[in-house]
Amino acid sequence: MSDPVLVDILAIAAHRDDVEQTCGGTLMRMHSLGLRTGILDMTQGEAGTRGSAAERAGEAAEAARILRVCWRDALDIPDGRVENTWENRLKIVRVLRQVRPRVVILPYGQGRHPDHYNSSTLGYEACFLSGLAKVETGSAPYRPFKIVYASLYADVRPSFVVDITAFIEERFRALLAYRSQYDDQNSGSGLFVPQDEIRERTFSMAGHYGLLGGVRYAEPFLQKEVGLVDDLTLVPVQSI
Repeated sequence: MSDPVLVDILAIAAHRDDVEQTCGGTLMRMHSLGLRTGILDMTQGEAGTRGSAAERAGEAAEAARILRVCWRDALDIPDGRVENTWENRLKIVRVLRQVRPRVVILPYGQGRHPDHYNSSTLGYEACFLSGLAKVETGSAPYRPFKIVYASLYADVRPSFVVDITAFIEERFRALLAYRSQYDDQNSGSGLFVPQDEIRERTFSMAGHYGLLGGVRYAEPFLQKEVGLVDDLTLVPVQSI
């Protein structure tokens, strides 16, 4: 495990490149506001159709540089077998108690890949356990203040969107850092989007959520809690 680094926002996802697809622009926007961002990948990508764990580790490091995150690590949960077990929860608890994020971004709780929706429940339960003093890991108890869910690929209305217009090109570059996944190749050609379509799909999805929020490009999120407003005159997004 890497040396402990305190972060304000930690994005947790099943696979290397999941964060880049769903909330990479948001991490860059938060960095621009002076916040410290981090990424925890639960698996190392050894079971993927394309690329090896070693290749994806190098690509993840390059993507992290582009996203300007201050901390990134990957757990040793088997790729394709992300399960909500006590042992896996404790692995995440140890990280949470090290880096102590105020906000955790998790995957949305439904989807095609079991690793993705299992990561959502696993991540939430780890955040809860992390605050229990009698769960001993060698570090002080700590519980994040806020959990939000990256919902880019979910067919749900988001609770809010984050304007990533200023970061859309860098977000796209971070995704393409995963050459083993997105360069055209015979392996997995029936499963992966052709390279010449990736940009169009990426920008059109961000454009859709930007339209909902009254900006050009945005990333969507869900929260389980009711939002709190202090001043009705400062609520963003025009109604008419």
